[in-house]
Amino acid sequence: MKIFSPLYERAMAWSRHRRAPWFLGVLSFAESSFFPIPPDVMLAPMSLANPRRAWWFALLTTLTSVAGGLFGYLIGYFAFDLIEGWLRGSSYWGAYEQAVAWFEAWGFWAIFVAGFSPIPYKVFTIAAGVAHMALLPFVLASLIGRGGRFFLVAGLMAWGGPRMEAVLRKYVDRLGWATVAAVVIGVLIYRV
Repeated sequence: MKIFSPLYERAMAWSRHRRAPWFLGVLSFAESSFFPIPPDVMLAPMSLANPRRAWWFALLTTLTSVAGGLFGYLIGYFAFDLIEGWLRGSSYWGAYEQAVAWFEAWGFWAIFVAGFSPIPYKVFTIAAGVAHMALLPFVLASLIGRGGRFFLVAGLMAWGGPRMEAVLRKYVDRLGWATVAAVVIGVLIYRV
């Protein structure tokens, strides 16, 4: 059953759209403060479709992500009381409590790890604002962590280029179903 192939083709077509960099910047900004979808889902196909511009896409993603992180910081610093009820009721509350504990233990390194890893960065940006983390270390950790992640993604896609695009096109349905199976197995293991 080939449901992932058409999605892949559509994603590659969108990644070549003339306004794709603008959408990438908006997504990167939003993801760092309130939106759940990471910018990697746009950065990777854009870098794959246009390897010569991959470094530009990574820089754009990094800078707009850090700007969004600053917005998340401001939410935590000035408006946490307004979102606390929603946050408590969301699936992010546990991550927020973990972020607060990490700040107490590691400070700068907590932001760096959250910026580089798949941990919800937005939760850490808000927690940094609540904790009144010094702004310069926050920005530096964000630039290093987010930049490292996005330049790695863009670099790997650019390195693979047309060869990787052809391989992905050939195996995208198998990879898609393997991912679905892994998620289902992970959920089942988690619930046991």
